Amino acid sequence: MTMTKSLMLGTAAAVVALGSAQAADLPVKARAVEYVKVCSLYGAGFYYIPGSDTCIRIGGAIRVDTAFNGTNYDKPLWQGGAAGANAYGRDYFSTRARLNLFIDTRTATEFGVLRTYANNQFDWTQGSSGIGGGSPVEVDYAFIQFAGFTFGKAVSQFDPQWTLGRPSISSGMNAGSYNATGIPQLAFTAQFGNGLSGTISLEDAVPYRSAGVINTSRPFIGPFGATTLPTGAYGFNNFLGNAQGGDHVPDIVANVRLDQAWGSLHLGAAAHEVHGSYYGANGASSSGHPDAKWGYALTGAFELKNLPTGVGDSFKAEASFGHGAAKYVWGGTPDLAGAGRFARLGGSSVAGADGSMAFGYVFDGVYSGLGTAASPGTALSLSDAWEVSAYFEHYWTPAWRTSLFGNYSYVSYGSASDALLLAAANGGLLSTGTTAAAGSFAFSTAQIGTRTAWTPVKDLTLSAEVMYSRMSQRLTGTFTSAAAGLVPGYGAGATFELKNQNAFNGSVQILRSF
Repeated sequence: MTMTKSLMLGTAAAVVALGSAQAADLPVKARAVEYVKVCSLYGAGFYYIPGSDTCIRIGGAIRVDTAFNGTNYDKPLWQGGAAGANAYGRDYFSTRARLNLFIDTRTATEFGVLRTYANNQFDWTQGSSGIGGGSPVEVDYAFIQFAGFTFGKAVSQFDPQWTLGRPSISSGMNAGSYNATGIPQLAFTAQFGNGLSGTISLEDAVPYRSAGVINTSRPFIGPFGATTLPTGAYGFNNFLGNAQGGDHVPDIVANVRLDQAWGSLHLGAAAHEVHGSYYGANGASSSGHPDAKWGYALTGAFELKNLPTGVGDSFKAEASFGHGAAKYVWGGTPDLAGAGRFARLGGSSVAGADGSMAFGYVFDGVYSGLGTAASPGTALSLSDAWEVSAYFEHYWTPAWRTSLFGNYSYVSYGSASDALLLAAANGGLLSTGTTAAAGSFAFSTAQIGTRTAWTPVKDLTLSAEVMYSRMSQRLTGTFTSAAAGLVPGYGAGATFELKNQNAFNGSVQILRSF
C-alpha cells in the first residue's frame, strides 16, 4: 500500500514538472502592435497619434527664390538705401532658401474640435547671414482653437480667408494688410449655418498694424538713411522721429464671412488707437502730449471660383480704407523693410540736377510741438488711406496656370498736416537732407504683375513672375543731400528733382510641398 501510494505521488510530481517545462518552452504572447491609423475626419494627411484619439498632420515645404532688380520676397527697389538709390553697390539679384514646417493637431470633443497649429520658417537669405548660417527662425503661426475661440498668432480676422493664397510670388505688392507671419489675437467665431459666420477679435497692433506717428518739431527720417532708432525701438516701426510710445490697447476687429462652393464674401472692420509720445524733444513728461485718438479701417473682399473661363480659374478682389489706420491699407514687406518710408531715385532732364527722386511716408498721424510757450503743441491729425487690388488666375491645363494681378494704394494727410510736414522738410528736419518743395505729402503706388506656374508632378511647382510699379508723389521742387553717402553713391550737396518714379522687377521660384 505504501509503495503504491509513493508511486502515484511520484508520477503526479513528474507530470507537473513536465507540464511546467513544456509551458516554459512555449512562446510568450506578444503585446498588440499599435499600428498608425489614417484619420479621415479632417482631410488628407492626418493620422491618429498612437494610443490617443488626436489626429495629427505634419508637413511643410522647401522654397528657393531668386529675385531680379528686387530684394527678397521680390520687393521693388523703393525702400531707400543702396537699392532705392540704384547705386552701383546694390545687389542686382537676391536669393533666398526657406524651409517651412508645420504641425496641425485636432481632437473631437463635446465642445467641438480642439485644434493646435504651429508653422515655423527657417531662412537663408543672401547677404544677411554667413556661408553656413541662416536668419533667425520665424514662428509665423502658433495658435489654439477651442469652442469657437482662437488664442495665439493667426491670420488677422480683418482679412479674407484667401489672403495667404494670392496667386503671386511677391509679397512686395502693396495689397491691403499684411499677415505673412500672423497677428497675436484673442478671437471668437460664431457659425450661423450655410457657410455664414461672424468673428470678433482683440489683436496686437505692434508691429504690423501701427504705422507710427510723426512730431514735425523733431528731426525725423528722410529719404534713404538709417531706419532704426538707437534705443527704445520695437518691431518694424523703428524709424527716426517715430513719436508713438508703447503699445496701449489692442485693436478691436470684427468680420462677417460667407463661404460657398462658388466662392466667398468677406466684410471686415477694425478700431485702432493712435497716440503720440510727449511733446518735449527729449520725451520729458512735463511737456505734455497730444490726446490719443481712435482710427478705424474697413475692408470688403470676394472670391469667385471655377469661372466659365476654365476649370480651376478664380478671381479675387478686395478694397480697404483706413483713417488713422494706414497699415490696414499699406501692407506687404516693402513698408516693413522701409520703416514707413518709400524712396527711389531716377534720371532727370533738369539742368544742374544730379537725378530725380520720389519719396513718401506711411504714417497713422502727424502732430507738432515741443511743449514750450513758443511751441505748445498741436492735436494729433490722422491720415487717410485706401487701396483696391485684384487677382485673376487661369489654368491652361491642369499643370499650367497664369495669373494677372494689380493694386493701387493711396495715402494723404490733409492740408494742416501737409503744412507741418513741408515746414519741417524745408526747414532741415529730415535726417538726410533738405527739401525746397511745395505741394502735398500725399502719394500713391500702382502695381501690375503676372506669374506663370508649372506643376509637372504633384506638390512640385516652378514659377516665374514680372512686376511693374510706379510711385506717384504730389511734391514739386528739389531735395538736397546733407552729407556724402546719405544718398548712396552721391556726395554732399547732391540735388534731386522731385519726380514720379518707375520700377521693374521679377523673380523665379521652385517650391516642393510635402
